[in-house]
Amino acid sequence: MADTTYDVVGIGNAIVDIIGRCSDAFLTEHGATKGHMRLVDAETVVSLYKAMGPAIEISGGSAANTMAGIASFGGKAGFIGKVADDELGRIFGHDIRAVGVTFRTPPTAGGNPTARSLILVTPDGERTMNTFLGVSPELDHGEVDANLVAAAKVVYLEGYLFDRPEAKAAFRQAAKLAKGAGRKVALTLSDSFCVERHRAEFLDLIRGDVDILFANESEITALYRVASFDEAARLARVDSELAILTRSAKGSLILSGEKAVSVAPEPVARVVDTTGAGDLYAAGFLFGYTAGKSLDICGRLGSLAAAEIISHVGARPETALAKLAAAKGL
Repeated sequence: MADTTYDVVGIGNAIVDIIGRCSDAFLTEHGATKGHMRLVDAETVVSLYKAMGPAIEISGGSAANTMAGIASFGGKAGFIGKVADDELGRIFGHDIRAVGVTFRTPPTAGGNPTARSLILVTPDGERTMNTFLGVSPELDHGEVDANLVAAAKVVYLEGYLFDRPEAKAAFRQAAKLAKGAGRKVALTLSDSFCVERHRAEFLDLIRGDVDILFANESEITALYRVASFDEAARLARVDSELAILTRSAKGSLILSGEKAVSVAPEPVARVVDTTGAGDLYAAGFLFGYTAGKSLDICGRLGSLAAAEIISHVGARPETALAKLAAAKGL
C-alpha cells in the first residue's frame, strides 16, 4: 500500500448555504416538510429566496462540511465537487480552501449555475433545506481525481449526490480506485427521502463496496423498511464492516462485528441550528478513525463536533475542533 497524504477525501455536492430564520407556518405555506431536505427547481428557489427575508451565505454541502470539520481537528482533507464559473462557485472554492481543505475540481463555464440550498431555521433550531442542485450533480467519472482518492486513507461518499447517472458513475469509480489502492470507502445516507429514492442501489453499494456506513435513525430504518431501530441496527451490522448510527439526543451507536459501542451526546447549552450536525459527527469520527483511536473515542469526537455545530448558525465550525478535543483530553 502506498503512503497516504490525506486522512479523508470527500465526494459530494458543492453547495452554498443561504440560511435564514422562519416560523413553522412559513414552512407549511411553502410546502416544505420540517426537518427534511427537498430538491427544488430554479423557479422555486428564486421565489422562496424572495420570501424568506434576511439571510447569510455560508459555503456548505454535506461532505464538504465533513471535510471542513476534519481540517478543524487538524486532519488532512480533500474534496471533489462540481461548481460553475460564477459568483457562488468562487465563494465556495475560496471558503473551502480557506479552512485548509484541498479542492481542485475545475469550475464549469456555461450551463447550470452553482448549487445553493435555502436553509430555513425554525425557533426550535430545526433546519429545513430547499436545495437547487444546479451543476453539482453533473460531476461524472471523468472528474474524479484519481490521485487524490488514492492518496486518502478513506474516501467519503455523500448520498445526496446519488441522483444522476453521472454521479453514480463517479461514486463507483471512486470506490474502485480506493479499493485498488487498499483504502476504505465510507458512505453517508444523507436523508431518509434520499434513501427512499435509491434504496436498492444504496444496498448494492453498501454490500459490495462500502466499509463504513453513516446513517441516522430515520435513514437506517428507511433503508431496511423496518419500524424498529434495533432491527435496522441488526441488519446494518450484517451488511457493514463498520456502521455508525446517530440518534440525536439519544447519542450514537457504533457497530463493528460483534462489538456495539454506545456513545452519549455531548451536552449543549442551547440548540441554535441543527444544520450540519450529522456532517460534523462524521468529521469527528473519521478524524479519530484515521488517527487509529478506539471506537469509543471516535464517537466522542463525533459528538463533540456535532455539539459545536448546533450551538451556532451554519455548518462550519466557529471554534477550532482541535482546541475543543484537547480540552476534553481526546
